[in-house]
Amino acid sequence: MTHINVLDPGASPLDYYGFELRRHREAAELTQKQLGDIVNYTGSLVGQIETARKLPTQEFSERVDAALGTGGLLSRLVALVMRSQLPAWFQQVAELEARAVEICTFQTYAIHGLLQTESYARAVLGALDQNDLTDRTAVRLARQRIFEKGEPPVMWMALSEAALHQAIGDAETMRGQLTHLLSFDGNPRINIQILPFSAGAHAGLQGSYTLFRFTSDPDIVYTEGYGTGHPTANPDTVKDCSLRYDHLQAAALSLRDSAELIRRVMEERYGEQRDADGDPVA
Repeated sequence: MTHINVLDPGASPLDYYGFELRRHREAAELTQKQLGDIVNYTGSLVGQIETARKLPTQEFSERVDAALGTGGLLSRLVALVMRSQLPAWFQQVAELEARAVEICTFQTYAIHGLLQTESYARAVLGALDQNDLTDRTAVRLARQRIFEKGEPPVMWMALSEAALHQAIGDAETMRGQLTHLLSFDGNPRINIQILPFSAGAHAGLQGSYTLFRFTSDPDIVYTEGYGTGHPTANPDTVKDCSLRYDHLQAAALSLRDSAELIRRVMEERYGEQRDADGDPVA
């Protein structure tokens, strides 16, 4: 008899997801292979997800929900699963992102995770650690689903011009990332302002930070170190960082001028190089 791994649904969100997937599949009297054929995935992948050895994706969850008629159960669970896979010290921050009505962030040398593309996120996360890179990248990108809510947060990102020049990944990765930033032009809920080199000394010289604002809860400031995060609702800290952010926005370019600078850096620094015949150079 084939040994069937019995999951404890209370062990973790991933285990609970696998338990529910198996329960609904068996209720439909389908084998793993049969379900896989229906949703265009392998039966092996279905088995790995059922036994909590593989992370489910949003697409997988939506297809299985439709195939098994679960009423969107797995699609709702996948967000919890992804959040549980974040480093323990960052899980509270992901919850703040999910609850906030406004997110104001100043970033020095890298794009904020909520606005990263897949290839840019892979380059950032893989700088020193290639282990489980695909899963870790998927977990980071899953945080961006907060913008798909009925009432998504308003996000303001003041970004140092240095981040546009810091080549993370190859030129194609940077072109894709800057194109992604430009795609928000005209979106009133995602606003990007570039703090140009010409601003000189500015209110953010102490480093990157993020302000979270809520409907009724106190504002929270989040700063980050190596492998640690520091959220605080201390009124003095919040007041100081709010004032600093006001000054950063005042020193930054307008939304329109910021988009023009992003476009110019993208074309001049990361534009495709072509040979004498006009063909792209690999």
